[in-house]
Amino acid sequence: MIKLTDVVGGLQASGASLQAPGPVAAPPAPHTLADTGLGADLVEQLLIKTLYGGEATGLALSERICLPFAVLEPSVERARAEQLVEVRGATGTTSSSYRYSLTDLGRDRARQYLDINQYTGAAPVPLAAYVARMRTLAATRGYIDRDRLREGFSHLVIGDRVLEQLGPAVNANKAVFLYGEPGNGKTVIGEGLGRTIGGEMYMPHAIEVDGQIIVMFDPINHERLDEEDNRSSLIAGAPRDRRWVRIRRPVVIAGGELTLDMLDLTFNPGSRFYEAPLQLKANGGVFLVDDFGRQRIRPEDLLNRWIVPLESRVDYLTLHTGKKFQVPFDVLIVFATNLEPSSLADEAFLRRIPYKIAIGNPSIGEFTSIFELNCRRRGLKFHQVMVAYLHRRHYRPEERPMRACHPRDLLDQVAALCRYRRIEATITRELLDAACQSYFVDSEVSVPAAPSSGSGTRGPGSAQTAYSPESRVPDPGSRSSGRKSHGPHL
Repeated sequence: MIKLTDVVGGLQASGASLQAPGPVAAPPAPHTLADTGLGADLVEQLLIKTLYGGEATGLALSERICLPFAVLEPSVERARAEQLVEVRGATGTTSSSYRYSLTDLGRDRARQYLDINQYTGAAPVPLAAYVARMRTLAATRGYIDRDRLREGFSHLVIGDRVLEQLGPAVNANKAVFLYGEPGNGKTVIGEGLGRTIGGEMYMPHAIEVDGQIIVMFDPINHERLDEEDNRSSLIAGAPRDRRWVRIRRPVVIAGGELTLDMLDLTFNPGSRFYEAPLQLKANGGVFLVDDFGRQRIRPEDLLNRWIVPLESRVDYLTLHTGKKFQVPFDVLIVFATNLEPSSLADEAFLRRIPYKIAIGNPSIGEFTSIFELNCRRRGLKFHQVMVAYLHRRHYRPEERPMRACHPRDLLDQVAALCRYRRIEATITRELLDAACQSYFVDSEVSVPAAPSSGSGTRGPGSAQTAYSPESRVPDPGSRSSGRKSHGPHL
């Protein structure tokens, strides 16, 4: 089993500075096969499987496998000597410009290699190299202060109380529990934490463990920055290892679809290689478990899966061969829920989530700021009197608590109604009334009561009993006592 004791110490006690993270040094390009950390057999397999798709020049092979042709050339020459590969022509005078193709014997060998696994593409990175890279990343992570935290959440309206709790949680890189009523921005706060941490990192296309391939780079969860460099720079930088992809620190989000299987290696029996679990893809960034407690698995099972990683900062994964290995767990886990935390986890687990932050309803001042911000984003003229009208007409009489999402949702309905009526987008009392009538459940609508057991069918003269205010279906914001806090704008 591969040990990560030194790495964990580096992750927990790194000499991070009180500065925003600067550019991360790129992994240097390998010059020899030994520099890659891979065996000659694995590189040859990738080479033969790549050519199974058709002939390619040496430069094209280098581009697809993400290794310099000088590193691939010994494998190419060995394959030629074994009559697995032949030269079909050339586009230049160097061996990198030769057009290579498989022989009949080479195609037979390729099918044998594809039976082992069907992975083609960038050469993998050894697990030890990935672990070392994560150690370097932790050392350059840096701490945040008030100014940097406010800048990271500048796109939200969020109170000082919440910011003062979030800042230490980010610096500690410990798990965070965001809880409170729905619609007050727990999800966007989790996403904002990734923006606040900021910086960049290098993610390998794939890693190799005991001869097995684990795909790491995910274009859905990882924002690639290589293309931005190619467009913005006219001067080529120092050559780097192209097996690594330069990305923004990831923010991986999983909601009600999360299962335990998604937290372990996913082995495809057809292609015979693995996909990394979500927390491994989120390493170096933020993993947001949204709507915690509403997954298809029991909260206890999900929490038990992470008790050891949250404590030791390493995770244990198992190959289908039975080999178990350790990987760094350098990820900020954020649980977001609108359920009571004590109903989801016991004291032993809550102890491992040191930062529990309540996200409550916005005050009237914050609600007004959120309303104004949403007006600006939609090109609508802001009138503070309209917020006062909303509060007086639709919130106070119903004792309806304000939610941070209400301004966005109501203004969306106002804009949609204006488009439908083919009128200029504006805010009026009549349009706000129409939006609220569609958005909130109307407490004045009478709902027939269900017939009592054994009462039979009601006759024409039977009384139609309406639900009382205590028994009516609650509107989207009527389940709270109106607790004041500092919820963010969505």
